[in-house]
Amino acid sequence: MSPDTYRPNTVRMWVLLVPAIAYLAWVVYLPTGVTLFDGSVGVILGLYICSHPAANGIDLFFLQRSGFRRMVSGWGGIGWLMLNALVMFVGWVVIVFGAARFTATTV
Repeated sequence: MSPDTYRPNTVRMWVLLVPAIAYLAWVVYLPTGVTLFDGSVGVILGLYICSHPAANGIDLFFLQRSGFRRMVSGWGGIGWLMLNALVMFVGWVVIVFGAARFTATTV
């Protein structure tokens, strides 16, 4: 595989933040009262969001030889890593909110 074959897709990473923010706003501002459904959607959505930065990390370490050194050598690579970290963190927050809603008791 040539070095030009794998290119980071920043648009996809930014687009993944949209449903995460929409879910968090939905849970905080418009609770439906169906905690099992809200929690299930949150956990599944959070796992999906976290899967993309995780796949990028695996590709970085195993697909490209010396890819990590190349990534941290310039500002573009550091920005890409920080974007992956942001998406991973937001996905984790969605999982936590979903798990909290999943285990919540309705009164």
